[in-house]
Amino acid sequence: MLGKRKRVVLTIKDKLEIIKKLEEGISFKKLSVVYGIGESTVRDIKKNKERIINYANSSDPTSEVSKRKSMKSSTYEELDRVMIEWFNQQKTDGIPVSGTICAKQAKFFFDALGMEGDFNASSGWLTRFKQRHGIPKAAGKGTKLKGDETAASEFCGNFQEFVERENLQPEQIYGADQTGLFWKCLPSRTLALETEQTTSGYRSSRERIIIMCCANATGLHKLNLCVVGKAKKPRAFKGADLSNLPVTYFSQKSAWIEHSVFRQWFEKYFVPQVQKHLKSKGLLEKAVLLLDFPPAHPHEELLSSDDGRIVVKYLPPNVTSLIQPMSQGVLATVKRYYRAGLLQKYMDEGIDPKMFWKNLTVLDAIYEVSRAWNMVKSSTITKAWRKLFPGSEENSGMNIDEGAILAANLATVLQNTEDCEHADIENIDQWFESPSNDSSCQVLTDSEGAEDQAKPAEQKLSTKTRKTELNPEKHISHKVALEWTENLLDYLEQQDDMLLSDKLVLRRLRTIIRRKQKIQNNKSH
Repeated sequence: MLGKRKRVVLTIKDKLEIIKKLEEGISFKKLSVVYGIGESTVRDIKKNKERIINYANSSDPTSEVSKRKSMKSSTYEELDRVMIEWFNQQKTDGIPVSGTICAKQAKFFFDALGMEGDFNASSGWLTRFKQRHGIPKAAGKGTKLKGDETAASEFCGNFQEFVERENLQPEQIYGADQTGLFWKCLPSRTLALETEQTTSGYRSSRERIIIMCCANATGLHKLNLCVVGKAKKPRAFKGADLSNLPVTYFSQKSAWIEHSVFRQWFEKYFVPQVQKHLKSKGLLEKAVLLLDFPPAHPHEELLSSDDGRIVVKYLPPNVTSLIQPMSQGVLATVKRYYRAGLLQKYMDEGIDPKMFWKNLTVLDAIYEVSRAWNMVKSSTITKAWRKLFPGSEENSGMNIDEGAILAANLATVLQNTEDCEHADIENIDQWFESPSNDSSCQVLTDSEGAEDQAKPAEQKLSTKTRKTELNPEKHISHKVALEWTENLLDYLEQQDDMLLSDKLVLRRLRTIIRRKQKIQNNKSH
């Protein structure tokens, strides 16, 4: 009679090796013999393949997480995913991360994500978080994590050799990166007097979407923005056809783009659009997409066109702040243009801040950020590649002086705008550069929005009244004109042959009508 098999506990590294060998065609039986485990265990590993790979990818790449023998999840899994993404990004950007900072950020994300429960960012939670992801103790000391200049220099050399070997032109070299955008924010001093901001009526914005910018090294081929929100079809979209939006829209619950979403974007949008562009230029349909280190994306082998001519290359860890093209001012420029456009929209409408907030929707934000991406100059993008390609232009694109001029101009206009007298250049400049989760960005709370909705019923038009007022033989009020415009916008969103410029013109018209309505209301009081 055979003796009882000794219990073997595999490490994450062992499981990854088994997954790789299974993909190579090695049988369950042979692997069970080699690792001293049962065939059922090998089958379980195959069944949990995606979970194991995602866990390994999401952990600190320099840690010893591969030696761990379990994948015990956090009570708050979404918070855990957001935190490790944030931690890896801070490390990549060379930003110091102490235990105190980590705990505060966890509490912020817990509140910002609207999570429920009794979460306490205690020292015990921090210890377990670090253990789950193999984060060494030294990472909590707050020491400045500088970009790895040696790794960056080595990668630049290798990448340039790859480009020469594959005979790639700048038209065939692409870069992409993502960032979070708190779309519902204005400079704090434009919304109310400073004393009012301390009341419960104001809080930091939690309305967040993810945007991903992608363009080639010439800056002449900018793909539509990839936008990811939590809702599959937000109420603001109404009857809109998603294919007619000026962006590529996806939905997911996580705070950063998931592997499955990124792969879908790559296969259904990136590859076809790049092939079409290169064909129009008379170039071989061959390209490379440069991305950040893998935690936010699938492995290189999983991302390539069917013919293998369009591939991805990953930057090594801890070099984003040094050589990632989109992190060399491109994403920052998009956010700056977006915030400037949002502020201009607020001033153009000339309505009460509360009403502006009530009217502002995620669809408005999508059009505004799409416009902001379109405004980014090709020279700005070319400049962002200069560290990978030293021959690129160095004196082009938006610089600090242009930003200062933009801030000064907006501050001057704001100081002559009702409810915005307290805005100044410093406030606008801080807001341009802020991550949107600090005190320079304030919005109204849901409770105030509820107060607006609780107005007397007689102020709202009934269906019968609307039909009467839509009679073109009668005088058309601003209110009815605004309703017509909203309906026409909804109609345009449902059509697949309407130009973006047509929609933007109508949105501009809506802004003018809102301003006229505000002026009329002021005169009647």
